[in-house]
Amino acid sequence: MDFEFVENKRLKKQLEFLTEIDKMKNVFRRNALVDASRRENDAEHSWHLALYVMLLNEHCSEKIDVEHTVKMVVCHDLIEIYAGDTFAYDTDGYKDKKEREAASADRLFSLLDPDQSLMLRSLWEEFEEKATTESKFANACDRLQPLLHNYLTDGLTWREGNVKLQQVLDRMDIIRQISPGLWHIVKGVVDAYVQNGVLK
Repeated sequence: MDFEFVENKRLKKQLEFLTEIDKMKNVFRRNALVDASRRENDAEHSWHLALYVMLLNEHCSEKIDVEHTVKMVVCHDLIEIYAGDTFAYDTDGYKDKKEREAASADRLFSLLDPDQSLMLRSLWEEFEEKATTESKFANACDRLQPLLHNYLTDGLTWREGNVKLQQVLDRMDIIRQISPGLWHIVKGVVDAYVQNGVLK
């Protein structure tokens, strides 16, 4: 279905973009819901991260622009509509991840007028570069959420992926850098799963 009846060209592009990103709901991650009933999709993940940022920002070691960080996490996985989700511990998948995602960004964001295309692409690039305090905290939340889901699902995706302790610690290191309080949570989860033999 198109929007041929919409005369305003900018509005038409916006509606077409908003329709296109509905596909995010069909991009399923390796991460399971906390009830382990099914995999989480990218749209659910992004919504959940927005709430993580809103509620947990007080635990960041530096003050952040919460609104900007929420925008970042809402947009950070849009490119997976075409690039697909790459499992955090899939070393082969990471070999061409940057190229796949850049091509996806080119394709997706070009659906909008240049100003809004640049706005969304800038948010995505900021998240990827991890150079600002906001992007570091956004990435910390992006790692904390699946960690907690693993904790609440008996290490489901860690077991399935035969994930090792050092891999988890390496992935979670940005949390250590940006939030001592949240790092304490990471250590508690990791220690529990070392003790029960899931993380070796």
